[in-house]
Amino acid sequence: MLARWFPAAINTRPTEWSRAAIGMSLGTLLSVWMCGKVFGMDVALHLIGPLGASAVLLFAVSSGALAQPWSILGGYLCAAGVALLVAHLLGRTLGSACLAAGMALVLMCWLRCLHPPAGALALLLVLADPVTIAMDWRALGPVMLSAACLLASALVYNNLTRIRYPKGHSEPAAVTPGDHPPADTLAITAEDLKLALADLQAFFDVTPENLEQLIHASELHAKRRSIGEVLAHRVER
Repeated sequence: MLARWFPAAINTRPTEWSRAAIGMSLGTLLSVWMCGKVFGMDVALHLIGPLGASAVLLFAVSSGALAQPWSILGGYLCAAGVALLVAHLLGRTLGSACLAAGMALVLMCWLRCLHPPAGALALLLVLADPVTIAMDWRALGPVMLSAACLLASALVYNNLTRIRYPKGHSEPAAVTPGDHPPADTLAITAEDLKLALADLQAFFDVTPENLEQLIHASELHAKRRSIGEVLAHRVER
């Protein structure tokens, strides 16, 4: 039972960790700096927490469904709009802040732009600093500017470092030429995986296309292993 509490081994290499870390640092720095130039550094620094969390998703797990462009832009817009509305109607209390975060979650799910750091943003905007409170609805400006700058950084940096971003909805699985798995009318496709994910009715930070690519890669490894075992058996005989 205790073994279940320990995380599984990470399949990425240290070079990928370094790539993501550099991108996260540069992206967050650019976002906060740009926001500070336009709206003042006090406002920009108040948003640095959610921006740092978003940067982890956009640079370290950019293939995840929660890290796609609509997720960050739509998520930040939902969270900011709900938070400011709740603050106007119910005041700026701990209870109203938690309510705003919950309502933002429902709206993000409905609009298909779930982005976890946006929950922190909703809490932050309700329990804001005096400078941000004084901006009232104009606080949408620094929020969306910061999100746009971070997204632009991820688009440029990830693609320059050979990480395709954003992930397309119908992106084909990468299969090495000559290694195509045998044709099968029962082969799993991305559409099948979408239906299966819908049946589970739970949150999974992975796209059907990524699952399809993983399944095809697994089939190739299984095929190679099977061929290797057959050859080894013939050699032994």
